Amino acid sequence: MRTRMITGAFFGLTMIILVWLGGWPFSLLISVVASIAMVELLRMRNIKALSLEGIAGLLSMWLWFVPEDWFSTVLSIEFTKVEMFAFLILILLMLTVMTKNKFTFDEVGFIVVSSIYVGFGFHYLLLTREIPGDGIWLLFYVLVLIWATDSGAYFIGKAIGKHKLWPHISPNKTIEGAVGGILLAVFVGSVFYMIYPVTPLYITAFCIMLVTSIFGQMGDLVESALKRHYAVKDSGHVLPGHGGILDRFDSLIYVLPILHLLQLIA
Repeated sequence: MRTRMITGAFFGLTMIILVWLGGWPFSLLISVVASIAMVELLRMRNIKALSLEGIAGLLSMWLWFVPEDWFSTVLSIEFTKVEMFAFLILILLMLTVMTKNKFTFDEVGFIVVSSIYVGFGFHYLLLTREIPGDGIWLLFYVLVLIWATDSGAYFIGKAIGKHKLWPHISPNKTIEGAVGGILLAVFVGSVFYMIYPVTPLYITAFCIMLVTSIFGQMGDLVESALKRHYAVKDSGHVLPGHGGILDRFDSLIYVLPILHLLQLIA
């Protein structure tokens, strides 16, 4: 428990400082974190990062992760990111033939979905921070809502939780805890809004609270389902006491694309 608390405090403080600084220090951190997260997913499927398949997976993830302005600056070519991603898929399909199905069609699907899941999530993490003016506060707002949801779900679930939320995926989570997480997120988010209004209208902030809390918990369940399917306890061992990068960012990278899709953050 002590190791977990120390690691959590150090990682949280580092994240807050780098979010505040923004610019290249934040971009560099998220680039490294996204790459580690992809490697963790590949390992779940027993795909080595330095194998041909693993490198193709990392390249696919980076295609979704890299913002358009980075992409156009580094590579002065006429191909779009989608076209290059489609080309990588064709290469992966070709590998199934060249390896005589030692690299399977199922693994191609796994790499494709994983690269979108990780790349898109961290892509919108960068985009949120880069929103002119309020990007830093919007990102802090979402982070605070996720932390409030996790805290509310844990403590209220421990205190009064009786009905299992999804026992086959995450046996310790309860319906009472999930509702408690939402209520605490709304409370903390409303207090935050009174101190610093992150949106012109409270109703917009309220929608951000609900979407972040509900889908943040869903993102946590998605990663739990992945770990259960591949029979691993943690996604990795980068953070002592906390597991891997995906264990810490699962809610955030699931929520941010949804918030942008719904145009609650733009």
